[in-house]
Amino acid sequence: MINRLPKWVEIGGFFLALNAGVINAIALLGFKHQAVSHLTGTSTFLSLELANLQWNDALHLSFVMLSFVAGAALSGVMIGNTALQLGRNYSVALLFCVLMLLAAWYFLNHNSPYGHYFASAACGLQNAMTSTYSGAVVRTTHVSGIFTDLGVLLGLWLRGQTPDRRKVILYITLITGFLVGGIAGARGFMAFRFDAMLLPVWITSSIGLAYWLLVHRVRTGPDSTT
Repeated sequence: MINRLPKWVEIGGFFLALNAGVINAIALLGFKHQAVSHLTGTSTFLSLELANLQWNDALHLSFVMLSFVAGAALSGVMIGNTALQLGRNYSVALLFCVLMLLAAWYFLNHNSPYGHYFASAACGLQNAMTSTYSGAVVRTTHVSGIFTDLGVLLGLWLRGQTPDRRKVILYITLITGFLVGGIAGARGFMAFRFDAMLLPVWITSSIGLAYWLLVHRVRTGPDSTT
């Protein structure tokens, strides 16, 4: 058990959560208040459309959900593990995220629902890239579970138990990143409409390049430990 999270985990988690916050804010403002970074609200909307016999809207929401799952499945194929570890094939996964976000930007600017599907798939891929790190649950595209985990840690502290400081820092970092991303996405959409989707394209590309450079430095440096 490590006592402190490596900087690359904290920084990478912050910017991945920020990235998802940007995408979700654009989705909420531009997709009729429909989120794509998580499926809780989408599942509820699907239930409502089915209850109202709105088959076309229900089919669309089903495709959004299936796209998220397809993105997660692609992550499983490329990375092959849910535990976060330096050296795994995250750069390639992030490249696929970039391609999906570019496709989403293109289709959204042409009023095509395929933009929704590609944005959802990109979030599914990003969220599935990492699930755990040294006992901490890592989710970068939604914060409901993170707030739950923080609440549990608070409850344990109130019972007199010492909370895991690593987890507290990680969860606060992810929440902060998501909130900052939401602000940036909202401001970007108000100014540039769906061209604001180019911001997460740039963020994802930068994260992928930074990770590749980090892995290259570790592998070629005098100290090969991660």
